[in-house]
Amino acid sequence: MRLPLGSMQVLTAYQRDAWERTILFWDTLRARADNLLEHERLGLPPLLDFRSETILDARTFERPANYALLRIVAAEAAEADCCVDEAKPPVIVIDPRAGHGPGIGGFKRESEVGMALKEGHTVYFVIFFPEPCRNQTLADVLYALRRFVEAVAQRHPGKAPVLYGNCQAGWAVTLLSADCRGLVGPAVLNGSPLSYWAGEAGVNPMRISAAFTGGAWIAHLLADLGGGRFDGAWLVQNFENLKPEAVWEKYANLYVQVDSERERFLSFERWWNGFYFLGREEILAIVENLFIGNQLEQGLFRICAGCHADLRRIRNPLVIFASYGDNITPPHQALGWIPVVYRDTADLKAAGQRIVYLTNPHVGHLGIFVSAGVARFEHRAILESLGDLEVLEPGLYELKIDNPTGDPDCRKPHYAVRFEPREVEAVRFAYRRAPFEQVKAVSDTAEAFYSAFVSPWVRAFTNPWTVEATKWLHPMRTSRYLLSASFSPWMHGLAATADIVRAQRRSLPDDHPALAEERAYLALTTSLLEAARKWRDRAQEDLFSRLYGGKT
Repeated sequence: MRLPLGSMQVLTAYQRDAWERTILFWDTLRARADNLLEHERLGLPPLLDFRSETILDARTFERPANYALLRIVAAEAAEADCCVDEAKPPVIVIDPRAGHGPGIGGFKRESEVGMALKEGHTVYFVIFFPEPCRNQTLADVLYALRRFVEAVAQRHPGKAPVLYGNCQAGWAVTLLSADCRGLVGPAVLNGSPLSYWAGEAGVNPMRISAAFTGGAWIAHLLADLGGGRFDGAWLVQNFENLKPEAVWEKYANLYVQVDSERERFLSFERWWNGFYFLGREEILAIVENLFIGNQLEQGLFRICAGCHADLRRIRNPLVIFASYGDNITPPHQALGWIPVVYRDTADLKAAGQRIVYLTNPHVGHLGIFVSAGVARFEHRAILESLGDLEVLEPGLYELKIDNPTGDPDCRKPHYAVRFEPREVEAVRFAYRRAPFEQVKAVSDTAEAFYSAFVSPWVRAFTNPWTVEATKWLHPMRTSRYLLSASFSPWMHGLAATADIVRAQRRSLPDDHPALAEERAYLALTTSLLEAARKWRDRAQEDLFSRLYGGKT
């Protein structure tokens, strides 16, 4: 290590600080493991940072689904009713069911739920439970969501509910909007994929991942091994594999700033490691129709017998929020469906539809939902502009926010919102469809073979013991809970040592030369991981082109 001051005192001080941070780092991982197990013991409850009451429980419906509708009643000591502006429409926030449990939309005070409360809206939140109902289908889920919207509309006559859909919940909101024509108000789609084949070669590798697994059959197999349930831990593992340098940075940041980052890290990880299940029928419908089939934008998504989703039936205004820093749902996938559904701008206007989009240049996928700065700025600007949105002429618009102060907490008139007209052709992202059609054909063949000849045998040999073993031996769980004191008793000694360290902790100043060297090495590791990930993604794109033909 190169130190501008070669004294033994400088080196000794750094060694002490590094040793203390190491103890505190591993103790934080121990606490995360204990939290994971405790969360499981409690039944994986939603991690909302607001008090709520249950309005409807879809598990009691004639077509049961593992969803429930909550009304937010209080934040801290303040009753929500005290802040409500009766002239404003209610807001329904729907969280994504993509591996984790509900709560990311109301994870903290500065969130979508928090901003809606501050703006005077009555806020409802749609949660889901860890276990799907028996033989639950997407049609059952959409039926439950429609009942929720109807219930909220009845509670607020004359004010159509505003729907907030995050990620996976965004396409559910889109399907709901097509089905509930005239019942819902503006729908806000945050990081929501609707055009699954679109994307940039070498930048968005998730869209081609099915080409290397054979398609939907692998999801079917995992659901069979889970006793008819698909473990959300597999989806979360895919997210982490997508950008390994981000995982490294998460732990590196914790190590460097363990004194201040511990509680924030534990709070987020409690949600990140709360893995929920999807039903076999649901995950197969999602994979076959959306991820691989790309059926939604083409109007071929089959909801139930004789019923297909048609996005042209949507009449409520849509607000689409996407980010160029999002490698899971890039703007290509959030916006690329528009020129597929509408031939051109004239066709969009003739349909009487209003679509508004705004983009962020750098925030990542989760940042769209959990970033405090985004919540205080973009989401508040969206909520404050709902009235302007309702009176727009039909067409496509880009929402521009002028904020000369640079302060995310400033309010109108210190910032201004503009709706700039755009042509439908501006969001047409070119890519070759033929390779993806071939992937779909391979997937359909493999799934048919697996379903007919393999699945019955897998189900026959699956029992409650194998189901639980499959769950608890998943690497996303073992890498966490094996550090718990329940599994590793010596972690009690680590916890006691960490208490002593915290009591006597004397952290080094941020400008200490050894800390600068340390951060440089950590940053170098991040760069190496990023370079390796980019090489991997380029190699996958090259192999995809060789297997299925042509550049994507």
